[in-house]
Amino acid sequence: MKTEEEIRPPATLVIFGASGDLTRRLLAPAIAHLSRDGAISPEFAIVGIARTSYSDADFRERLDEGAREFTPRDQGRPGELPAVVRYVCGDFGDPALYASLRGVLEEIESKRGGQHNRIFYLATPPEADPEIVRFLGEQGLSRAENGWTRIVVEKPFGHDLDSARMLNESLRTVFEERQIYRIDHYLAKETVQNIFVLRFANGIFEPLWNQRYVDHVQIAVAETIGVGHRAGYYEEAGVLRDMFQNHLLQLLCLTAMEPPVKFEADAVRAEKVKVLQSIRPFPADAADDWAVRGQYGPGVVDGKPVPGYREEENVAPDSRTATYAAVKFVVDNWRWSGVPFYVRSGKRMAKRISEIAIEFKSVPHHYFRHESGELPPNVLRLRIQPEEAVSLKFEAKIPGTVADVESVYMDFPYSSLGAASRGGYERLLVDVTHGDQTLFIRGDEAEEAWRVLDPVLKAWEKESPPAFPNYAAGTLGPEAADRFLEKDGRRWRTLGK
Repeated sequence: MKTEEEIRPPATLVIFGASGDLTRRLLAPAIAHLSRDGAISPEFAIVGIARTSYSDADFRERLDEGAREFTPRDQGRPGELPAVVRYVCGDFGDPALYASLRGVLEEIESKRGGQHNRIFYLATPPEADPEIVRFLGEQGLSRAENGWTRIVVEKPFGHDLDSARMLNESLRTVFEERQIYRIDHYLAKETVQNIFVLRFANGIFEPLWNQRYVDHVQIAVAETIGVGHRAGYYEEAGVLRDMFQNHLLQLLCLTAMEPPVKFEADAVRAEKVKVLQSIRPFPADAADDWAVRGQYGPGVVDGKPVPGYREEENVAPDSRTATYAAVKFVVDNWRWSGVPFYVRSGKRMAKRISEIAIEFKSVPHHYFRHESGELPPNVLRLRIQPEEAVSLKFEAKIPGTVADVESVYMDFPYSSLGAASRGGYERLLVDVTHGDQTLFIRGDEAEEAWRVLDPVLKAWEKESPPAFPNYAAGTLGPEAADRFLEKDGRRWRTLGK
């Protein structure tokens, strides 16, 4: 039987960049819920670090406010924060900050007793990460004499392939790979995790999950929100760095990967790396044949007029940043030969939805009439947000004497299970405390994702974009994206159907 320390190991969570939105909007509610549900130790402690001048009480109040304000209604009331919440003010480049941090950690751990487990969470801009990591190493904070030390790194993991390699090198100089947790909260969503179960626990799906039966795959993450307060970051990143390099390529990998030899971190992540290595390289001189970009202009979302991207605060009036992209990926391996993966994401679109749609090949001969004139293909759809669900579309006969058919749906919403929903950060924080890296990104995996996208990024940086803006807010993206699929004899699915 496991001990209490193994089930709920005591640990101190040190958050660099603790005054930022990520801590208030995502980490604070997650910690409060884990505390309420008894999923973390009563001796769990939080130490916030940032340049903003807060007292310990000020920081606790900020976390409390974040937990109350950003808890989804369906998750119930948040619990109380851990008893120990401390704050250290300072500059990430000042060695004195890390000496102060050491003193706070030693004080907390001396009162707690037991193992001195530490989690360093970098909720910071990626350019600050190498410096923080270096000082943690120089001050001897990367190793614990009595317990374990782990570091969590938020996306984006670098700005391109070269910077990702440099970031990995700086991390591995101080920490071992088993200590590094590169976080992608999409991997903790229930529907994303259910891809494993859907494929590998059901005999009816896996035999069909290949080029013999699948015509193509569509993956979409559509957002109705604009750039908001993130313009400083988004102007540098754009949609490819913000969404494709991490979230969307992760969804593609989970959809396309081979069955791992066992369901554990190294085996699962090794299969994802193989998928990335199998993606056909984009020709640098023909990127537009494989990718389409767009930028939203003024429009109407949810019945309200909204500005275009170039009118957003802190955005250049002639910005070339893409807020929409559609990319065709080809996985050159035995399972997926000839099956394209069409991936799209954009801001200020008509509806908020994230989904994976497996579209199967049509039957070889059509006997029946359909109300649309064509017999539509069967589609297995995994909806990730806003409501997590799985849906299978197939054809059924309309009652009557004529052999007409129409599309019907077999739907499974996760809400029907009756279990309380949780945010992705709750699952991931628990996994960090238990040393489970299955839902985290390995170093070579992050680099391979950059290798895939780097040719498109470099081509777009060199070439002038199309006339921006090229789609109105509240629509489904630029017309060029529709033509992009039409040239392959396909069309985008209506999102949510």
